[in-house]
Amino acid sequence: MAEQNGTPVVEMKDITKTFGTINVLRGIDFVVGQQEIVGLLGDNGAGKSTLIKILTGVYTPTSGQIRFEGHDVEINSPQDARALGVETVYQDLALVPLMSISRNFWLGQEITRKIGPIEVLDNAEMAERTRKALLDIGIHIRNPDEAVGSLSGGERQSIAIGRAVYFGKKLLILDEPTSALSVGETAKVLEYTKAAKERGMSVIFITHNIGHVHKVADRFTIISHGQKVGDFRKDEVTELEVANMVMTGEVPDRLRLVPEIGD
Repeated sequence: MAEQNGTPVVEMKDITKTFGTINVLRGIDFVVGQQEIVGLLGDNGAGKSTLIKILTGVYTPTSGQIRFEGHDVEINSPQDARALGVETVYQDLALVPLMSISRNFWLGQEITRKIGPIEVLDNAEMAERTRKALLDIGIHIRNPDEAVGSLSGGERQSIAIGRAVYFGKKLLILDEPTSALSVGETAKVLEYTKAAKERGMSVIFITHNIGHVHKVADRFTIISHGQKVGDFRKDEVTELEVANMVMTGEVPDRLRLVPEIGD
């Protein structure tokens, strides 16, 4: 496989993770290039969630090295990951249902104004900036003051993706973003994923639905039983071949001679 152009956003080298006597990850290499959407695929128990938890500071690797934009880094907490520019949209979205769209959008980074000596939330400014920010990447909302709990699953995913794009994150991690969504909502989330790339972000797309990720990914990294099966560009592998590798961990004969990234 051809080398990445420029310095990758993330390079994880020879990552291992053990829990007691159980080897969950065994020498995983994982790369995400600039403005690249990578589908991280594997069956249940393959190790993909553990790998992402290491990248986002939930777990510490037993051994291995992580580089971010060419620099060696230690990511010991989710706060460390966010400080680097890594934003994760989990299945539960980490949104507060009783709060408005705009309050969720600005959660932890609220805009305030002063009334005399007292500092209060500037709800009107947050609402207007939220509306404009989401519209900028094609997300239309009815009312920024509407409670998030009243939105559909697809609309909630859109808000979370839009927030990451607005705050200038460099790497967006989507954990099963189309799970339990309708066909129409899924199509919108995939469009917003591509919009994030167009705005300069790199994306890791984790999913069990090969058909969904195949529509947006530039490349696939497949892992099985804690080891990497391989990296494959979308133009060199079919959707069926990807699905078979996820299920069996076996690389088709015609792809075995394709070198790894950086070779």
